[in-house]
Order: sequence, then C-alpha cells, then structure tokens
Amino acid sequence: MTISIILASQSKPRRDVLYAAGICPTIKVSHVDEPAALEQAASKLSVPVERLDVGHRVAILARAKANAVYEAYRAVADTSKAARGERVIAYPLEAEEVRAQRRADEELSADATEAPAASGSSDAGTGQPASVVSSAITRDFSGITPPTRVEPIDTPVNGSEGLNGSGPGPLIVGCDSMFLFDGECYGKPHDEATARERLRRMRGRSGELWTGHCVIDFATGRAVQDASRAVVYFGDYTDEDIERYIATGEPLEVAGSFTLEGFGVAFIDRIDGDPHGVIGISLPLLRRLVSKLDISWTDLWNVKPHAPNPEELDQHPGSTPPPVENVHQPGDGWVSCACGRRHWGTHGAAGILLARRDAAGEVTHVAMQHRAKWSAEGGTWGIPGGAIADNETPIEGALRESFEEANITPQDIEVVGSYREDHGPWAYTTVFAFEKPGHEVHLRTNDDESMEIAWIPIGEVTDRKLLTAMRTDWQRFSDRLRILSVANQGR
Repeated sequence: MTISIILASQSKPRRDVLYAAGICPTIKVSHVDEPAALEQAASKLSVPVERLDVGHRVAILARAKANAVYEAYRAVADTSKAARGERVIAYPLEAEEVRAQRRADEELSADATEAPAASGSSDAGTGQPASVVSSAITRDFSGITPPTRVEPIDTPVNGSEGLNGSGPGPLIVGCDSMFLFDGECYGKPHDEATARERLRRMRGRSGELWTGHCVIDFATGRAVQDASRAVVYFGDYTDEDIERYIATGEPLEVAGSFTLEGFGVAFIDRIDGDPHGVIGISLPLLRRLVSKLDISWTDLWNVKPHAPNPEELDQHPGSTPPPVENVHQPGDGWVSCACGRRHWGTHGAAGILLARRDAAGEVTHVAMQHRAKWSAEGGTWGIPGGAIADNETPIEGALRESFEEANITPQDIEVVGSYREDHGPWAYTTVFAFEKPGHEVHLRTNDDESMEIAWIPIGEVTDRKLLTAMRTDWQRFSDRLRILSVANQGR
C-alpha cells in the first residue's frame, strides 16, 4: 500500500518537485504565525531572535508547520474514532425502478441496432436514437426507494482504517526556506521596495539558501528533521532587469526574492549544492529523513509514469474553469458511473451534514455551502465536502474537507451517523454530526469553493436552490437528524 504524503505548504514549486518525482501530496496549509514561533523558540533558549542562526530558524519553522498539520490531522482522527451510531448504505442502482429502466433501455437499444436509424433522428456516430444514448438513469433518484443495509459506523469501508490504522504514515512534511546574505536572514520580501533593495545588493555576489525539513510519521508521532544548504551565485543584471522582474510579481513571495523555476533563473550563474533545496524541498534530504523513519522512498510513489497534468482532469464538463490557484489533491478526478453521470472523487466523496440544536435538544439549523459557480451544479446549496484522499476513510475525508472549506472544526463536533449512497465504483457518504454540548462552530469560507457558508434554519432549507442529490435526499436526511437528536439527548 502506498504511504501518503501531506505537505504542510501551499508552495506550488514544492508541490511540482514532488509530483515530478512520483508523489502527489495532499496539501494542508499550516497557517503558522512564523514570527511568533521564532519568538517562542528564542524565549525558551533565553536569547533574542536575532541570535538564532539561519539553520536554527528554518528548522524551528519547518517543525512548527509540520506540528500544526499533525495536530489538525490528530483532531480529525480523534473525532472519527469517537464516531458512534449506524452507517446506512443505500444501493439506488439496485432499486427495482432503476433495474426496470435499465431493461427498457437495453431493449430499446437492441431494437435500434436491428432497425436502420431514420435520417436526422440518431446521435452522430452511434446510429442510435438520442433518447437511447442519453440514459434516463441519473444521480437524481427522486421517488425511488433504494434497498439498504445497516452496519455499525466503525465498520471499515473497503478494509481501510484510515488515520487510525496500524500505520505507518501518512507522513507530514514541513519546510521553510531562508536566504543568508551578508550575515542577514532574508525571508519573503512581500513588497516591491524590499525586493528591489535586496536584488540590487545581491547582483554579482553570492549567498546561502537554507531550507529546513521536518517529517512526522502520523502513526507513531516520530519526527526527524534536518536542513538543506546551497550557495547561489548571482549574475550582473541591470536595474532595468530588476524592475521588469519585479513587475512579474515573482520575487515578492519567495525566500531571497528569487527562484530557479521561473523568470529569475536566468539571473543565477551557478549553484553549489542541491538545486531542489533552493526550490524549497530537497529530495535527497527528504529521502534520507524518510529512511530514518524506516520507510522506503519508493513506497511514497502514487503517480503513474507519464501521467497527464492533473489540472487538466479537474474541470467538470460544461462548467466554468476553476480558479488557477486550485490545487490537485490525491483522490481528485472524475469517475464514470453506471448511473449515467460522472462523479467527483476517484475514491468516492464525502461531506458533513452538521446540525445545531437548541437547549431542548431540537434541531434548529444546519451548516450549508453555497457552491462556487465553477463547481458541478455551481450556484446551488449543499453540504461542505469533497473527494476522499488516498488511504482516508469517508468520515476522515468529510471532516478534513469540511474544515478546509467551511471551518467546521473537528474538535467541536461529534459524529452520530452516516448515509452512504453506493453506486459500485463510486459512493458518496453523508456524515451526520452535532456540535458538542458547550462547543460552537464558527462557520466561514476558507477557500474559493464556496460563495457562502451559513447556518440555515432547518425549515428554510428547501427555500433554496439545492444540489440535485441534496434535493432528492433532504426529507430523509431531515427526518434522520430529528431521530438522531432524540437518540443523543444530553450528549
């Protein structure tokens, strides 16, 4: 089984380096307050931050970022492990109404094959009537009562135990880069004036690019860390070169105000050391750290040789293009389904239906997502969620996705049941949850997948334009929420 990598960074260059080496990481931004982390570390050593050398600084920040993501995944794992109740599994494609429609479609298709198609009435290139090619079997199962079965919610799905399994992994990788020049540590300049001053000082000279690396094995909590160092020699570029380079925006958000994978590479004469470390993640060093955790580097490969660019596979047919900043994650991609549609998530998908209760235990509101226009059925309302990542359970995927999209903090909720709509090669799991007594979830849009995240009064849900699946399932979901609320009174 492949061991997953979780990269505690939104850096596209780091992500691209890993992908080129056969690893598609899950991206989880740490949101670490870097100045505060350095201040805290310096205080423990009873020295000012200025006394910390560059190697110490990047090590501190790499560890802080990896630890922050470790704790975030720990919260997901603990909430998932504490889940109680039942998993209801529905098989809509096995419903008699759907099976009858299939038989009718097959008979109509057979008749169309035997008889010549009338001119102008067939689908181009198939010789079949358009009504046959466009199957009536879709994701909208309104009016259909699918066969179901019930099992304990902690029963492994497809044998996967996810984050609470025996391990090893996933591996959480934290990185931080700084540039040492004339005894001064440079991070990202952020503004044009700072970048301009630095680039003028650096031309014709050299400096050291340091990148700290920390790897934590989630299964054991073991952590290893080290740093990569390379000497960078700059060419004698002109003031006009500097202005045009700054105008690209590239040097503003990279350590040292330069990169090796963009416009700036032409201004670098040579490098002594590992060039990947200059980009922000040293593969040789990372391989050695992984080895110290008794894990083989090749066990991390999850990208097939000559695989297409993943961003080319992400757009839903007929939708507007997603934002260019969107990050492809393991598990992202479309699955062609026997129901006649394509579904998002190569391992399936999942979301959280989070309910809020009043003092008497009655359900009053549910957390809902107004979906971005570029998404499938954009502009409709549904629940926050998305594709399940490699080696992740549906509950873990739902918890991770709902936090990333809607700020539903796992430590503030309790999972009390789930509903899994199983299509065979694909399934969607709706996870039912309540806020814990005395806890409150503060919803907000954490990314660009939502136009709005809001607490919607339970009686007003159907007043909104709902995602097709939510419209189909809402009555049974609202009924079950009320049943679960009674069953969980006082909890």
